[in-house]
Amino acid sequence: MSEDRTRSLLELLINVSREVATALDLRTVLQRLLFASIQHVGGERGSIVVMDDAGKPVDATIVYGKQFHEHTTQQLRDTVERGLAGWVVQHRKPVFVPDTSKDERWLRRADDSITKSGAKSALCVPLMARERLVGVLTLVHSVPNAFTEEHLELMRAIADQASVAVLNARLYTESQRTARVMSALAEGAAAINTSLEIQDVWRRILNQTMQALQVETVALALIDNASNDLVFNAAAGHNSGNIPGRHVPGGQGLAGLVVRDGHGLVVPNVSLDPRYSEADRFGGIEMRSIAIAPIQSQGKVIGVLQAVNPISGSFDPDALLVMTGLGSLAGTTIQNAQFFERLQKAHQRYRELFEDSVDPILITDWEGRVLEANRQAVILSGYSNEQLHSMSIDQLHEVKWNKTGLNFETLRRDDECNYESVLHQQNGGTSPIEVHAHRVEFEETDSVQWILRDITERKELDDLRDDMIAMIYHDLRSPLGNIVSSLEMLGGMVHEDETIRSMLSIATNSTARIQRLVNSLLDINRLESGKEIVDQAAVDPLALIREAIRDVEPALNGRQQRIENKSTLVLPLIWVDVDMAHRILINLLENAIKFTPVQGRLEIGAQTTDGLFVKFWVRDNGPGIPLADRERIFDKFTRLRGKERPGGLGVGLAFCRLAVLGHGGEIWVESELNQGTTFWLTLPVAQKKATGQLKRQTGRLTLKPSE
Repeated sequence: MSEDRTRSLLELLINVSREVATALDLRTVLQRLLFASIQHVGGERGSIVVMDDAGKPVDATIVYGKQFHEHTTQQLRDTVERGLAGWVVQHRKPVFVPDTSKDERWLRRADDSITKSGAKSALCVPLMARERLVGVLTLVHSVPNAFTEEHLELMRAIADQASVAVLNARLYTESQRTARVMSALAEGAAAINTSLEIQDVWRRILNQTMQALQVETVALALIDNASNDLVFNAAAGHNSGNIPGRHVPGGQGLAGLVVRDGHGLVVPNVSLDPRYSEADRFGGIEMRSIAIAPIQSQGKVIGVLQAVNPISGSFDPDALLVMTGLGSLAGTTIQNAQFFERLQKAHQRYRELFEDSVDPILITDWEGRVLEANRQAVILSGYSNEQLHSMSIDQLHEVKWNKTGLNFETLRRDDECNYESVLHQQNGGTSPIEVHAHRVEFEETDSVQWILRDITERKELDDLRDDMIAMIYHDLRSPLGNIVSSLEMLGGMVHEDETIRSMLSIATNSTARIQRLVNSLLDINRLESGKEIVDQAAVDPLALIREAIRDVEPALNGRQQRIENKSTLVLPLIWVDVDMAHRILINLLENAIKFTPVQGRLEIGAQTTDGLFVKFWVRDNGPGIPLADRERIFDKFTRLRGKERPGGLGVGLAFCRLAVLGHGGEIWVESELNQGTTFWLTLPVAQKKATGQLKRQTGRLTLKPSE
C-alpha cells in the first residue's frame, strides 16, 4: 500500500473513531458510523443491525440516501436469518457481492425487481469486539460492480475501528433502559403500595401505567373465579368510561391469550394482526396499538393490564418489560388489598355480631382490664360504656380463679373455661350469670372475650322445680305410707283368691316404685346440698343383686326378657346405705329393661377390684347411647330424644351418680350404637368385719346382725 493510501486510511480511521467515540447513545453511534461509511466507502444506502449476546437483533439503523427509515422487528429478524447479513452472522466473515442478482445469499425484496432498482452491488462485514459479534454493517450501491475488493478492505477497517464503540454504546443504552425500567418500577411500587383501599389501588396502578408508557388509555381486568371471565374493573384515559364492567369470556381475545400463556404481548398494528378480534375492542376507542401484560400474584395469573395507543405512535422497546413489572407489582398489591378488604368486612361482621348479641360481651387484656363492651353489657350491668372501660373483669363479677387459674394461667393455657358466677350491678344488685371465657385476637392483640349469660330465669325455674319436688315428696310421703300399710293389711286378709292377690301384687310393686322415685328425689336434693350419707352398714353385694333382680321380675316378665347374674361367687361386704344401694341397682335395671327390645337379654354382675371397692355392672343389648350424650345422661331431668325412646322424668341416673359419688365410688357408661350399653359403678368394701343377712322389711333392705 502506498504512503498516500496509508495516510488516507489512517485519517479515515481517526475521523471514524472521533465520530463514534464522542457519543454514548446507541442510535447516535449507529447513525454516525453509517454516514461515515457511506461517505468514505460509497453506496446509496446502508444498514447496521446490532446483536445482543444471544445473537438476537436488538436495534438497527437504516439509511436511504440521507433519510433514516423505520424498521420492524420482523424485518430485522428476516435480515439476520435469511439475508446477506444472516450469512455474515452465521460465518462471521465479510462478504463482497458484485452483482446481487447473481448471489443467492441476497434477500430479494420488492425493489430488487427489474422494473425498479434491479441488480445492485453490496458489501457486508461483521462488527467484532473482543471476539464477540456485536452487529453487521451493510452498504449497497445501485450499480452492479460498483464496489471492489479495496472497498471491502476499507469496510473491514472501519468495522474493526468502530466495533468496540458500538458494543459500549449498546451496553450503555441497555444500562440506561434498565435504569429507566427500574426507575419506572420503583416509582410505580412507591405509588401503588401507598394504599390498601382496592379502588385507590386500581387508580394508582392505572396512573402509573399511563405515565410510564405514555398511552391514551389504560384498563385493568381481573379473572372472575366463578365464571372464569375477565372482568374490567377500572380504566383511565381517553373514552375510558365505557370500559369498567365489561366482560371478556375466558380464553377469548388477546387478553385471554395473555392469561393462558402467562406472557405479555405488544401488537404494533392491530389491523395487521389476525389474533385481534371483537373481544379486544373497547367501545368508543379506535384501537391502533395494544400492549397487554399479565397481572400475577404468587405465580398465578389473576388478571391483565392493558395499554392502548401510545401517544408517540409506537411503543418503546422496553414497554412490555415495564408493563410486566407493573403487572407483578399490581398483582401483589391487589391481592393484599383484597385480603385487607375481606379482613375489614370480617371485622365489620364481628362488630355487628358483637353489638347485636343478646348476651353481654366484654373484651379484656390479660390483666383483666376492660377494652371493649357491647350494648347488652351496658344494659345488664347498669354501668355506662365509659365506666366499664375503667373497670377490671373481677370488679364486674366473681371470677372463679379455680377455673381461670391465678392470673388467668389456666385460661391462657386451655384457651377457654366455663363457670357460673354473680354479676355485680351498678345499683348494688346482683344477677346470676353463666360465664364463658375464651382467648381471642382483638385489634391484633391477644385478648380475652367474656360472654356473661344472664341465667336469672333459669335459676328461678330451678328454684321452682326444687320447691315443687320438695312439695311432691312431702305431700306424697304420708298418703303413700297409708297406701303401703293398707296393701300389707289386705295382703294378710286375702289368702285364696288368686285374682285379688295378683291385683294386690301389682299395686304393691307400683307403690314401691313410687316410693323409690320419691326417695330418689329427696336424696338428690340432699346430696346436691352437700349432706353426707350417714346411715351405712356392711351388706352382702350378692344378696343386694338377688333382691334387685327379684324386684324387677314383673317388668322382665312383662317384656319377655331374661336376665343373667354373672357375679363372682365370693365377694367382700360393702359399706353402703342399704336402701340407696338397692335403689341404684333397681334404677339401672329398670333403665336397661326400658331400652332393651322385647325378648331381649340383660346381664348384671359384680366382682372385686383392688380390695377397696366392688365393681358392679348392668348390661343390655339395646340401641346404645350416642357419644355426645354419655355424660349428659347423668344430668338431672335429662332424657334422650327420639321417637322410639321411652319417656321418664330423667332423675334415675342423676340419683345413681350422686349416690355413688356420695359413697366415694365411681359410675360410668360404655356403649356402642345398636350393640347395647353397660353401666359400671364401684362401691366401697366394708373395712370393719360384719356378717349378717338381708331381709325384706316394708319394702326396704336392712341388715340384721347374726346372733
